[in-house]
Amino acid sequence: MSDAMAASASIAAADPPHEVENCRDVLWVYSDGSIVRSSKPSFDVAVIDDGSVVWKDVTFDAVHGLQLRLYKPAKPAKLPVFYYIHGGGFCINSRTWPSCHNYCLKLASEIPAVIVAPDYRLAPENRLPAAIEDGLASVKWLQAEAASEEPDAWLTEAADFDRVFISGDSAGGNIAHHLAVQLGAGSPDMNPVRVRGYVLLAPFFGGTVRTKFEMEGPKDAFLNLELIDRFWMLSIPIGATTDHPIVNPFGPDSPSLEEVEVDPILVVTGGGDLLRDRGEEYAKRLKSFGKKIEYVEFEGQQHGFFTINPKSEPAKELMLIIKRFIAENSA
Repeated sequence: MSDAMAASASIAAADPPHEVENCRDVLWVYSDGSIVRSSKPSFDVAVIDDGSVVWKDVTFDAVHGLQLRLYKPAKPAKLPVFYYIHGGGFCINSRTWPSCHNYCLKLASEIPAVIVAPDYRLAPENRLPAAIEDGLASVKWLQAEAASEEPDAWLTEAADFDRVFISGDSAGGNIAHHLAVQLGAGSPDMNPVRVRGYVLLAPFFGGTVRTKFEMEGPKDAFLNLELIDRFWMLSIPIGATTDHPIVNPFGPDSPSLEEVEVDPILVVTGGGDLLRDRGEEYAKRLKSFGKKIEYVEFEGQQHGFFTINPKSEPAKELMLIIKRFIAENSA
């Protein structure tokens, strides 16, 4: 071995790849660009399944190996379809995580509804807009099932395709917003599926200028500024900023939403969530454009309070609000 090669090997041995980013101890990014994911969820809670809801997994995108989880009450009836698109800063989480699974069981039982919980490609391996594309693909899958001559009877015996609602939690709320814009009012290209409304639960929006509450809110927030910034850095296109149109609906390069026709939207935030101002501003701006928007804020509640503590009074109240929103927009 030459002296130069020996020196190079010595430097490499002395400077092994080191951790650059850590997302809730389930995703690590290293200095050499390598990525490690844990098979364990960051919220390791017990699954609460009393058998009143049945569920199964289905592949909706074979090319990317993406699955969704379907839920319905054990006693069949024609019910609305309610999408629950999970959160995780576009970087972590899955339909299989116990916190997500438990909440979908509650949604299916208490709305009641057929729940569709799709996964999507995660960053940084798959940067945005991959997740938005996958969200749309999951709705297109439902359309194909509704129009199929050989549909899945497990789904069609319970699903009312004329009453579809799309909800998203955090990053999933961001996806739901983009689906509302892409599908438009009345979802005319989705026949025989009819989307009736959208529920944005603590939607994950951003921007290069901090909001007042981002700067002055609790430093020990469940979703703190450091983690928010890390998620955006890992998920947005290389070279982009957090004023990218996917991140900031009202950014300098974002298309105007004033002339866009959308179905009714329910926006939900927690008063202790650092993203609160962005959700409230989103609702106010769309309402000023004449859109049918409802904004609900839960005083003192943190980001994701409804899945973190689904038995809490605020979580129970939110379930009633979702049920009312579905009933009012099902006609």
